[in-house]
Amino acid sequence: MGKAGKLALCVLPLLFAAQSWAFDLDDVAVKAKALAAEGYSAPQSQLPASLRELPFAGYQKVRFLEEKAHWADGKTPFRLYFFHQGMHFDVPVKINEVTAEGTQEIKYDPSMFDFGDLNLNPDDLKDLGFAGFKVINEINAKGTHDEVMSVLGASYFRIVGKGQVFGLSARGLAIDTALPSGEEFPRFTEFWIEKPQPDRRSLVIYALLDSPRATGAYRMEIKPGRDSVLDVQSKVYLRENVEKLGIAPLTSMYLFGANQPWPRPNYRPQLHDSEGLGIHAGNGEWIWRPLNNPQRLNVSSYRIDNPRGFGLMQRSRDFSQYQDLDDRYELRPSGWVETVGDWGAGHVELVEIPTPDETNDNIVALWRPEKLPAPGEALDVAYRLHFSRDEAKLHDPQLAMVSQTRLSEGDIKQANLIRQADGSTALVIDFVGKELAKRSPDAAPQVQVSVDDNAELLEENLRYNPVSKGWRLLLRVNIKDPAQPVEMRAALVEDGKPVSETWSYQLPSHE
Repeated sequence: MGKAGKLALCVLPLLFAAQSWAFDLDDVAVKAKALAAEGYSAPQSQLPASLRELPFAGYQKVRFLEEKAHWADGKTPFRLYFFHQGMHFDVPVKINEVTAEGTQEIKYDPSMFDFGDLNLNPDDLKDLGFAGFKVINEINAKGTHDEVMSVLGASYFRIVGKGQVFGLSARGLAIDTALPSGEEFPRFTEFWIEKPQPDRRSLVIYALLDSPRATGAYRMEIKPGRDSVLDVQSKVYLRENVEKLGIAPLTSMYLFGANQPWPRPNYRPQLHDSEGLGIHAGNGEWIWRPLNNPQRLNVSSYRIDNPRGFGLMQRSRDFSQYQDLDDRYELRPSGWVETVGDWGAGHVELVEIPTPDETNDNIVALWRPEKLPAPGEALDVAYRLHFSRDEAKLHDPQLAMVSQTRLSEGDIKQANLIRQADGSTALVIDFVGKELAKRSPDAAPQVQVSVDDNAELLEENLRYNPVSKGWRLLLRVNIKDPAQPVEMRAALVEDGKPVSETWSYQLPSHE
């Protein structure tokens, strides 16, 4: 036998070994489709009261022991830590490891955890499970194992990049968000996590989702880095029709900021995980909608056919804009959904919920498709999630961005140079960008401004800003009915073409 024949015989067993087991999205989709054909079975919690009734401070005392990490042998660039059941995280999720040999469940063991000074009965820890998991990686420095992804509760997960701290959350699916009937929260019930090779810089996670009216299969691949990225492929199945299906939902917090200052003295000028909704429409338009903490529930909807992207963004990046040494809001990432493929017709929807403090996530952004699948049919959606502190990198470099929106009482400068309030409301919008900075200070672009019928536009004034090398737009309006909001839009243009993104703002009602 020749050398080539001997080589072929040697390679053949290796090929069979490599192909002995393959797990992919279709395996999870089979489960999701079968589940959708069955009646919904609500999970039953077996969590003892000693864990279910823990206060948040008590739950924080339950600490996973790092030496018990899955893949702690260091033969992969990732490790897995686990969350213990407790509080409202009372139903376990099943977590499996996928290798070339097959899948195997990662079993819960109470010895993986340190319970601090909690006085728990050892019998209460029998036959429990994990509430979720963390993905650990040397993202910030070699030899330092930091959390890059946290998966806990319903279908929520959070991701950070290098030098970032956790802020906004993403979700697998949202159903009937902000409807009077109440929101349904689908939950990931089972995960399959591929054990990566030592030289692989990404981690693949499969997830099965279930809820009373929908199921889903997900493939998520996280790539940690300066900007961490999560590639998502999903198949969603409906058990029955829903009124509002939310795809690629993002959840965040906005308490107050430059466009809506806090009514009482506060040393922090701004307090938010995100400050605006960004949209890249299918027709190429870029839209910026500053967020509000409204007095009552508010839903804003943007009809967008085949969106190219949307996200909840944190553009203010200087510590001086927050002055918070504990929570470091300037380090919290923006979350940007880059769509993959044709998403068809639908709406980008923004939900703003009143909140008295920063402990509540009160902002939701999602894609609401116009056409829903028939029960049993798959809705295939793919997208890439970016978690970034470099918002300009995600934007069109040819168009200026809004760097800030500031609210003020309107005034008129008198002959004696004293400014006299006149009962109007003023908004200051700063536009910045590399292309804008190239313009001569005396080459002002044109301005397009519109306000709805609840306001009268008294003044629009565009002037060069030598500090930012951009342009500052002052709008002064008279509000007719303060109990109703005011919709406003503004953009910089030249020769009928946009020079900037479109500033789209809703001045909230004041009752």
